[in-house]
Amino acid sequence: MHDITVALGERSYKIHIGENLAGTLLALADGFVAENRPVAVITCPTLPQLHPSLFSELKKRSRLLIETSVDGEGAKSTRELADIWEKLAEARIDRAGVIFAVGGGVVGDLSGFCAATFLRGISFVQVPTTLLSMVDSSVGGKTGINLPSGKNLVGAFHQPAAVVADMALLSTLPPREFAAGMAEVIKYGMLADASFFEKLEAAGTLTWNSPELPAVVRRCCEIKAKIVAADERETAKENGRALLNLGHTFGHAIEKVAGYGEYLHGEAVAVGCVAAAMLSENLGFAPAGTLAGRAIALFEKNNLPVKLRTPLSLDALVAAGGNDKKVVAGKLRFVLMKKIGEAFTTSAVPASAVRDVWLSLGAK
Repeated sequence: MHDITVALGERSYKIHIGENLAGTLLALADGFVAENRPVAVITCPTLPQLHPSLFSELKKRSRLLIETSVDGEGAKSTRELADIWEKLAEARIDRAGVIFAVGGGVVGDLSGFCAATFLRGISFVQVPTTLLSMVDSSVGGKTGINLPSGKNLVGAFHQPAAVVADMALLSTLPPREFAAGMAEVIKYGMLADASFFEKLEAAGTLTWNSPELPAVVRRCCEIKAKIVAADERETAKENGRALLNLGHTFGHAIEKVAGYGEYLHGEAVAVGCVAAAMLSENLGFAPAGTLAGRAIALFEKNNLPVKLRTPLSLDALVAAGGNDKKVVAGKLRFVLMKKIGEAFTTSAVPASAVRDVWLSLGAK
């Protein structure tokens, strides 16, 4: 097992990374029950059927198990949130309560925001079941839901009490979902670790049971934990936690314009990272030919898109980007790169350059 700590003073917590960690997870639940802290489990409709023994054990330790009404981004809604609040209230989950968020990024974001707001804040444990949530969304305390105007526009910073990343839970993950997680893995190499990026280039195509996967997940979590510890609430005027959004300004725009669910989040991020690499080269922040080509090759090796699958409206994409969370004082901050392993934030990006990149990716 590979344990690391997110260092946030009295709110520090451990990320448990390894294979077959059901015992670790259930021991956490047992500890809360022994302290008379009511446990609630939130998950998506498909997982209890895929992992019946684990959910059977969790149900024995919990006051209620809530399944979202739908799978996917549609569950990150105000309607779903209100329904869960009501169920927690009916089950008399009190301020000592603990939510176990068992699922991918959608379940983690929704459950985390629910925990942050129910009774003005209760504890929760992240149990990511997708590669993307293991390396990214389960760590760092960002929670949120979507609005029609954009993704994650409502949310809160609320750190989990623990994260349990069990590789065994990836055994039922569809290949497309695993590939989507690899987009975030590659992103970490692009923004913070050239050596890690080179190892991914040299490796074969990873799968859920690749022997090196726990170490890959650990390295991503190490990078994120360090950045989060230094800038937990993304208040740094430059760089800081915003660096973790490499590719996301473009990616979120793709998700919104194409319609949530048309692209998996990681697929949109892959295209977004290619866009960021192109923009970095086009504006002279990085030497021509040093970023985009390598990024494209690595994403393609991991079965990820590197341009729009079908043309999307250029004007709609630009407008969606303008509604991104990283807009500060009316200016959109982009995460760009100087080289593989070194990213930075800047608002000095001409609108025409952004439009040119969108056109290169297949916008119309």
